[in-house]
Amino acid sequence: MKYDTIIIGGGISGLVAGITLCSAGQKVGIVSSGQSALHFNSGSMELLGHDGRGNDVDNPCEAIKLLPPSHPYSKIGAATMAAMLADVKDFFARAGIKLCGDEHHNHYRITPMGAFRPAWLSLDGYAMFDRPAHLADGTILIVNIKGFIDFYPEFIRHALETSNYCEIREISHPKIERLRKSASEMRPTNISAVINGDVVKDIASDINSLIEQTGADAVIMPAVVGSLNGHPDAELRQRVKKPLYYAPTMPISVGGMHMQITLRQYFRSIGGDYFLGDTVSSAVIDDDGHVCSIFTDNLGDTPLEADDFILASGSFISHGLLATYEKICEPIFGLDIEAPENRADWCSPDIYSQHPYMSAGVATDNMFHPSIQGRPVRNLFAAGSVASGCDPLHEQSGAGVAILTAMFIAREILKTYHRHDI
Repeated sequence: MKYDTIIIGGGISGLVAGITLCSAGQKVGIVSSGQSALHFNSGSMELLGHDGRGNDVDNPCEAIKLLPPSHPYSKIGAATMAAMLADVKDFFARAGIKLCGDEHHNHYRITPMGAFRPAWLSLDGYAMFDRPAHLADGTILIVNIKGFIDFYPEFIRHALETSNYCEIREISHPKIERLRKSASEMRPTNISAVINGDVVKDIASDINSLIEQTGADAVIMPAVVGSLNGHPDAELRQRVKKPLYYAPTMPISVGGMHMQITLRQYFRSIGGDYFLGDTVSSAVIDDDGHVCSIFTDNLGDTPLEADDFILASGSFISHGLLATYEKICEPIFGLDIEAPENRADWCSPDIYSQHPYMSAGVATDNMFHPSIQGRPVRNLFAAGSVASGCDPLHEQSGAGVAILTAMFIAREILKTYHRHDI
């Protein structure tokens, strides 16, 4: 099978690149092994949340200018970054995902454990704080689903009570109660599957009754409302008498899965091929150092050929990078890696401090071309966390790096693609 571009990895980086290319007329295939980091997403995305000293960043665009030349943002360049950042919300809106936020001013999101983290964009309806602990004036009602163990209202209350008085209440519904046959069934995705139609109306009525009882001025509930069939999350917010905000739960994330599925469906709707549940087993590289084709487990001896390839396979969690006791490696192409040479230097003795191995990844040039034994592979690009140069966890930059490197690479591929059409 022949494509213009083949992307290895179906997470946010692979999908952003695929949608950008497909929208411009390319024939694109994405090979995805399954779950991506979006399944663990909080409903918010970071651009740059912490500086090199561990301080919270207020204006990411200004802080990005101070990053070292090896950072992916520096390789993209300030002017290109600014142009792409201005288009991100519209890009997701075209796919059917509404995001709120501003690249010039981070807001704060709340974690399931009640901590506050800087964020760039959040799903519409999610709790966004201008500063930690300040959501609204007055009393906040925290509503949990009875029997739901992946949301911790006491932690949320503890975090918010520096600015607000909080009340905690529980609600339920017969259709949700049916899930309580075992604890494993009271999970976010299972609950979200039954909160639609009349269930939304009933839950709204219950919450409104609790608002009257407590005199609450705002409501927070776990982000377990959402579906690809309609918008029950928005409907519930409309039916509740006071402002209702969603807070993330422990994984799996309903909001993150909604984003993953929505982007995947949009990619397919504009002509993309998405090979779900498949893994790349090997690649063919010619004597000139160009990737000719890849082979996957499911397709067997049938090669996938393309003019360009994008490696968006993620980092260690998704096995885009592998770590043995001796070395860190990239398993598909055997690409050159940037990582501390001494195994003892991979980690810090303090488990809560920054660990150098988190910055490890595929070595790339300024166009995100990787190399094999020092020789660049000109029709292969590395996007997102598989590439070296940043520490997404320490910097709080993972989503931004994934989205912006993907956009940049796709636009560079299209420059050559459109020249061929002239």
